[in-house]
Amino acid sequence: MIKENQYRLLGDVRVSPIGLGTVKFGRNTDVKYPKRFEIPDDIQLSTLLSHASELGINLIDTAPAYGNAEERLGELLQAQRNNWFIATKVGEYYKDGQSHYDFTQRAITESIENSLKNLKTDYLDLVSIHSNGDDESIIDETDVIMTLQTLKSAGKIGSIAMSTKTLIGGLKALEVVDVIMVELNEANQSQIQVIEKAASLGKGVLIKKALSSGHAVKPAKAIKFAVDFPGVSSVILGTINPTHLRENILALWP
Repeated sequence: MIKENQYRLLGDVRVSPIGLGTVKFGRNTDVKYPKRFEIPDDIQLSTLLSHASELGINLIDTAPAYGNAEERLGELLQAQRNNWFIATKVGEYYKDGQSHYDFTQRAITESIENSLKNLKTDYLDLVSIHSNGDDESIIDETDVIMTLQTLKSAGKIGSIAMSTKTLIGGLKALEVVDVIMVELNEANQSQIQVIEKAASLGKGVLIKKALSSGHAVKPAKAIKFAVDFPGVSSVILGTINPTHLRENILALWP
């Protein structure tokens, strides 16, 4: 169970050191997990969310590219919106079996409006730019940063983040965003410089793929490695198995 003194600041909001990823809530195609899985029904998702909350998790990470995950969360969390720090993304959408990217002002604005509607909320705690891998061009040559800053000023977004894929892109993104999301696990430590720079700037760090997209042999050990890494705000775990979630949390925080 995550204890009160173990929550961490992400901006000016206290979040759990583990966040719940939701790609499996709405999509099971073109994913990199080692085994095929069935998308859970509403009862199963409701049970998972209840378990997560009981364990002390208050951060949930989703995206338009995760199938209908946003819509499902909107229905399931509507009555408990204030209990959750909701993070979503912009830039990528999934259609006809493949990812598409659009970082224009029109697309970003529409994406935010759709997310607000889908999630049944009037604000998003955090919005990440969902990179296509060309981090630098997204920052320098598109309107996405400016558009998100405008939406933040309008009160629709709490914090702006970027889920980056390159070292140079991550370092560059820290100049213009509040929070960075990078991959970190024992096999991939290529983004440590980004994490260190974020810490020096007092900016938040979200970790993706701590379990190497499900390939980690010892999940609790892999999670602990990422959670305990200096400068990390929260580690996003994409699971639909409440038993595994509980076992991993209790292994770290009995």
